[in-house]
Amino acid sequence: MIHPNDVKLARILADYSVAVKKGDKVLISANEAAKPLAQAVYQRCLLVGAFPHLIFSPGDLDYFFFKNASQAQLNKKPEIGLFLAQWADKFIRLFSANNNSELKSIDPKRLMQAAKAQEPVKKIMLKKPWVLTEYPSLSMAQTAGLSLSQLEELYFKACLQDWPAVGRKLTNLKRRLDNAKKIEVIGPQTHLTLSFTNRYFAICDGKFNLPDGEIFSAPVESKVDGEVYFDLPSLRSGNVVEKVRLTFRAGRVVKATAAKGERYLKAALASDAGAKRLGEFAIGANYGIKRPMLNTLFDEKIGGTIHMALGSSYPDLKDGGGKNQSSLHWDLVKTMTAKESKVLVNGRPVLAAGKLLV
Repeated sequence: MIHPNDVKLARILADYSVAVKKGDKVLISANEAAKPLAQAVYQRCLLVGAFPHLIFSPGDLDYFFFKNASQAQLNKKPEIGLFLAQWADKFIRLFSANNNSELKSIDPKRLMQAAKAQEPVKKIMLKKPWVLTEYPSLSMAQTAGLSLSQLEELYFKACLQDWPAVGRKLTNLKRRLDNAKKIEVIGPQTHLTLSFTNRYFAICDGKFNLPDGEIFSAPVESKVDGEVYFDLPSLRSGNVVEKVRLTFRAGRVVKATAAKGERYLKAALASDAGAKRLGEFAIGANYGIKRPMLNTLFDEKIGGTIHMALGSSYPDLKDGGGKNQSSLHWDLVKTMTAKESKVLVNGRPVLAAGKLLV
């Protein structure tokens, strides 16, 4: 029997996030750990008259693939993925890691190589309605320092919200940020300036990620200058990267260090030309998430944080579109609760000491 919370979340994902309608072709991708939610989403899509197609991935084969795949296999054109991406009208991705450290020992260059091969699929998907969520697992709970029951409680509280109401609250902030000539991020070991001239911010109210609660845009690619220190650690492909410091000149990273995981950081920056530029700047606005979890989908939403993504922007969004292209999109998070921390928009604060001023 499917849990009532899974049924409620499936309705949000299908009815609200991607607005599944009768006749829609919906690609649902999940692994075994996310099976309860995948079943609920499939049932909801079918009941509204859509054509759901569910793909299960065991996940545990990833290590074997990346350890043993030849260069030809890493670079293989994703014909099946392309066919499914072109076939589908809407995408719902549900994933849950059985082991967050599974790929830790894999050469980062091999991970980047495979990601680059999948880029054509990603480009097609980003032009259509999509949503993703990470379903609670034991590995996710251990990484966050929680029991599975605690994690499930946190997860559903963070996801089962009145997202249209969240959107209305973020609208006032959007008015301040849109078309900003200059945004400054000031804090410990940080003074970064960005420009958003002719760029507009997108409100994240449950349409792309769950949990949600942020507002983002792509900075003008050549107008990022200064230094930024990301105090929250990041877990990516089994690699924990901590205390990242980046220096930007004319939009490009010219210096990058990390107290832990620096090899992975530099491999990511070397993925392609676009990996050294920012594809996203965002402010977290979900004050219901009280603590970092070493999980980007949660940590980047924490109220009073900011995050920036190295690599690709989202070019086809009505708001927040950018021009940077890369196989990389890696969000790094910075807390802004220190007394001296603030975000200034054309000289006026919109965030100070972790509090939104709108």
